[in-house]
Amino acid sequence: MGTRVGEAALLLKGIEKRFGLVTAVRGLDLAVAQGEFVTLLGPSGCGKSTTLGLIAGFFPPDAGEIYLGGRHVENLPPFARDIGVVFQDYALFPHMTVAQNVAFGLKMRRVDRAEINARVEEALDLVKLGGLGSRRPLQLSGGQRQRVALARALVVRPTVLLLDEPLSNLDLKLREEMRAEIAALQRRLAITTVFVTHDQGEALAMSDRIAVMNAGAIEQIGRPTEIYERPATRFVADFIGRTNVMPATVGAAGSTQVSLVTVQGATIEVATAHSLATGARALLAVRPERATLATAPVADALSLRAEVTQILYLGASREIHLTLDDGPAVIVDLANDGREPPIEIGDRVWFVAAPASCLVLPA
Repeated sequence: MGTRVGEAALLLKGIEKRFGLVTAVRGLDLAVAQGEFVTLLGPSGCGKSTTLGLIAGFFPPDAGEIYLGGRHVENLPPFARDIGVVFQDYALFPHMTVAQNVAFGLKMRRVDRAEINARVEEALDLVKLGGLGSRRPLQLSGGQRQRVALARALVVRPTVLLLDEPLSNLDLKLREEMRAEIAALQRRLAITTVFVTHDQGEALAMSDRIAVMNAGAIEQIGRPTEIYERPATRFVADFIGRTNVMPATVGAAGSTQVSLVTVQGATIEVATAHSLATGARALLAVRPERATLATAPVADALSLRAEVTQILYLGASREIHLTLDDGPAVIVDLANDGREPPIEIGDRVWFVAAPASCLVLPA
């Protein structure tokens, strides 16, 4: 990694963490710029929460270096790292008022009482809880308690804000509202933020960059559009959204394009960022919303014969499940235009995708 110490608000270099015989984080490098919102995304057990804990100082790394604002911190305790943390379970003190919860970190830092009162009021206004300082956490809704936890983290004016799946305990509608509010607040404050989640929608909606983690390492890092439109591996393609993946063979390799023979012998020329040799096994990936159905093959497009096996009505779209002839099951998302699609279960159709909608991945 080429980032120099002092160039990033947060810098992790060669981080390793083992718990007994299990390596939770392996050789992890990450640089987060000042004011950037970076999400660690991945399934349970991939090492994302462990990475957050290492940044926070909850336990030390077995190898590697951690820099905050250009200074070594891997051997410093959490209270000496100038960070704010928002936990999944809020971690509020039930016997304290909202204002007392928010003020807790400032009291531990021995801030003057008058300044504490002013900063607590400012923080509660910031998260739209002005006037609720005298209430207790159990008198608040889940969304309000999450705002209190956020205010408590922000009131100490941290260099880096760490968010550990803070929205997972909220219902869908409130979760969507809160993710928009947190993203807007982070951008307004320009605070460097590392967010941990397994929810792809949260990561895509909130992040400047996403680091997709797998087995303790970062599989791919990039802007949300890069991660979604150009996944580097099958794992990333499968984990971010949904992807139809079909076995393919490279017919003729080139520097920027390859000809692929997919199932049913269909050949299509597709741009690729990977260096693949002629005759190599590969994978062809197509997002369900980038495919469509046809009654006949479409010229200059991937056209594969299939049978309709299921039709799911989802409101904004219909999810059409197909089985390719001698091939895998695939899905097509058809936008709801107010009309019933002229297909039924058992119909024979063509699964169609334009070359620009196809992505080549190494097998």
